[in-house]
Amino acid sequence: MNFRNILVVISLVLFAGLTFAQEMSVKEWEAEMSRLAAKKDALMSEINTLKSDIENLKSQALGDPEECIDELYQMVGANRADIDNFRKALNELNGKINRKEGPKADRQADLNALKMNKISALPEFFNKVHVDLQKTLDAWVEEPKDIMYTVVRGDHLWGIARKQEHYGNGFAWPVIYNANRDQIKNPDLIYPKQVFKVPQLSEEEKAKYERLRRNYKPAPVQ
Repeated sequence: MNFRNILVVISLVLFAGLTFAQEMSVKEWEAEMSRLAAKKDALMSEINTLKSDIENLKSQALGDPEECIDELYQMVGANRADIDNFRKALNELNGKINRKEGPKADRQADLNALKMNKISALPEFFNKVHVDLQKTLDAWVEEPKDIMYTVVRGDHLWGIARKQEHYGNGFAWPVIYNANRDQIKNPDLIYPKQVFKVPQLSEEEKAKYERLRRNYKPAPVQ
């Protein structure tokens, strides 16, 4: 670009500036300056507010985390030793429930005791004690145990099997006989004070002996 062209460009810029100045009145100029000044003041006010917020946050900074933990424990009336003992008891109970170490009623009583302890409200323990373990217990189907029966005078295997607390069906007497062959040499001969195991019947056995009971027809009286 030669010198002449540069002069032309400068002339055009000056002309445009003069035209813009002519188009903006003094009042408009003053109004624009006032608007910009107000915007500056607003921004400065916002900056001062942010600085104040930062100082407040610094003054509220957390102290020693260990002290905060101790304060949390104090809210439930416990110290670190109490928490450790509770954690140990919870872990032991969790293992017993998972292994199904019965009776189930005893494990429920153990869990209820933990629930009553205020420590169980702490975030570390709450879901485990009040939700998870209870769900596991509720899903625990406890297998029925064999009944132990002590023979009294006048008993016989048919009568023992027919008792409602046993099978309610005399035809199931062979189950008792087979479970106690070490004591019963002759099913017609049992003796007082013998202790027999009365096993639980399987569903198949229940159906089998119930069919025998329904189909039984006593011999006609002579």
